[in-house]
Amino acid sequence: MGVAALVLGIVSAIAAFIPFCNTIAFIPAVVGLILGIVETVKKSKNNEPKGMGIAGIVLNACAIVLIIIWVVCLGSAIATVQ
Repeated sequence: MGVAALVLGIVSAIAAFIPFCNTIAFIPAVVGLILGIVETVKKSKNNEPKGMGIAGIVLNACAIVLIIIWVVCLGSAIATVQ
């Protein structure tokens, strides 16, 4: 699950910079965040290394922040044109 969270985070972070694709990228970012959290909780109970889960959580959280920033910037740009 850690690898899936990391891959979803990478895809979401890249898609966050594409203007109208970033709203769609919000869904994989949230799914990746959930997968990363589940991975970290499972690994912490078994005292296993949880680096991939933490990396997935951080990357997906950054992707969500990027998506929100770009949506706000795009919305303000469209509002100033009208």
